[in-house]
Amino acid sequence: MRDYDAATAFLGEWGRFQRLVFFLLSASIIPNGFNGLSIVFLAGTPEHRCVVPRGANLSDEWRNASIPLELRDGQEAPSRCRRYRLAALANFSALGLRPGSDVELEALEQEPCLDGWEYSRDVYRSTIVTEWNLVCANDWKGPLSTSLFFVGVLLGSFISGQLSDKFGRKNVLFATLAMQTGFSFIQVFSTSWEMFSVLFVLVGMGQISNYVAAFVLGTEILGKSVRLLFCTLGVCIFYAFGYMLLPLFAFFIRDWRMLLLALTLPGLLFIPLWWVIPESPRWLISQGRFQEAEDIIRKAAKTNGITAPDVILDPSELQDVNSQKQQTYTILDLMKTRNILTITIMSVLLWMIISVGYFGLSLDTPNLHGDVYLNCFLSAVIEVPAYIISWLLLRHFPRRYSMAAALFLGGCVLLFIQLVPSHVRALTILLVMLGKFGITSAFSMVYVYTAELYPTVVRNMGVGASSMASRLGSILSPYFVYLGAYDRFLPYILMGSLTVLSGILTLFLPESYGMPLPDTIDQMLRVKGLEYRPPSSSTRDSKEEEENPEIFKSTAF
Repeated sequence: MRDYDAATAFLGEWGRFQRLVFFLLSASIIPNGFNGLSIVFLAGTPEHRCVVPRGANLSDEWRNASIPLELRDGQEAPSRCRRYRLAALANFSALGLRPGSDVELEALEQEPCLDGWEYSRDVYRSTIVTEWNLVCANDWKGPLSTSLFFVGVLLGSFISGQLSDKFGRKNVLFATLAMQTGFSFIQVFSTSWEMFSVLFVLVGMGQISNYVAAFVLGTEILGKSVRLLFCTLGVCIFYAFGYMLLPLFAFFIRDWRMLLLALTLPGLLFIPLWWVIPESPRWLISQGRFQEAEDIIRKAAKTNGITAPDVILDPSELQDVNSQKQQTYTILDLMKTRNILTITIMSVLLWMIISVGYFGLSLDTPNLHGDVYLNCFLSAVIEVPAYIISWLLLRHFPRRYSMAAALFLGGCVLLFIQLVPSHVRALTILLVMLGKFGITSAFSMVYVYTAELYPTVVRNMGVGASSMASRLGSILSPYFVYLGAYDRFLPYILMGSLTVLSGILTLFLPESYGMPLPDTIDQMLRVKGLEYRPPSSSTRDSKEEEENPEIFKSTAF
């Protein structure tokens, strides 16, 4: 619908209907905040060492010396994965020899933890790591669990984008909410790491998918001035609120099964919203379902206490759109023209790199010095000012320059961390949080930016495809974190370099600030900022655009 915003202007921008949609859709994002990064605590790895069985026939002195020491973080600490061979220690103990004085410990033969591990309970009472011994030779399973979750998110982003454009934003929103809640509940009763990981893939398929569906649904229902507020201070800050709840839940519930159950049950609170949240009128119009769209608009007018005009949707425009309603759009339409193909490729790269930085820093909080719960909470809290700044930037400044500035800040700060002396730990944490601030601001803005570039007919597909690409980054992010085992600065160098690169890439995107939200692919072709030669049949339209630029400018942002 070319003049949808003008046709629904009588509703106002901030009536009761808009407030209801704004806060309910934002609230539906809260579970995403504490479920999306719950693996930080579900798969937490506490300090551990080999078990020395009670029947090993060792004296107390030999039992205390049975674990070799190793250099870790510049200090000697008991080995996590090796012990001295117990058979030899039992012989020395029986002979009355003493460790250190009679026997040189460094010369003794070592063996793996044949009898399992004992874990410190100072931080966690139980995690999937302690339950299924995902340490030492099996320590690859921890990051793999995180990556498998994001594999599910990748699949969900791809599938839900197409399903949402075909079956509606509302249907996919609630289907993915149900999927996330249902499989998380089953996951509580996992009997093996394999079962947990398979279910984690299915949870991931529903996790960010409902985020994208809620984001697009709100973008299309709300007016221009409220749309930007919803995309930043609405959706993103409510996500941050959910993220802040995660360390609070985890601090008081230190058993992973009970923690997962506590994080799952709030999903049931959103069942009644099915009867409150409407479908997107823009989507209904793009499907030719004009009467349903008008019914929703009239209901919104009634909710706002406004008398709707007799004719809301102009019959001539309805007929014009109706003649095109049989056209179906697929993922291939994101590559149909040089303009949309260029935007798609650049969006895919941008989202992927930003995702590596965001999730890499979020998953890295247990490895920072200090309390893991406090570090996670700080990582969540820093997102609130990041979203506020991104809202202000989007409101008053061009999109690409705002995003580039945030990315340059985040990337340069991460690169600077390697210059900080190891004993100045507080400064390191401060710089990590500042880097998280910049990357989070960019992550918030990229949703708005991408949604403004794609037209209604493929908007959810475009945002979904970009989100799918970002999952490739999130799948890799756990391994960026674990590179810190080889060099503690290496993760920051890699993430910082990629973030600066994405800032440069952003400068080549077309500018959408002040442009109307496109409804069709033809309208998207008129987005300024890309070199594009329109077909001869549309040359006249291009001339009209140049002669009447005010038609193509947004006045509500």
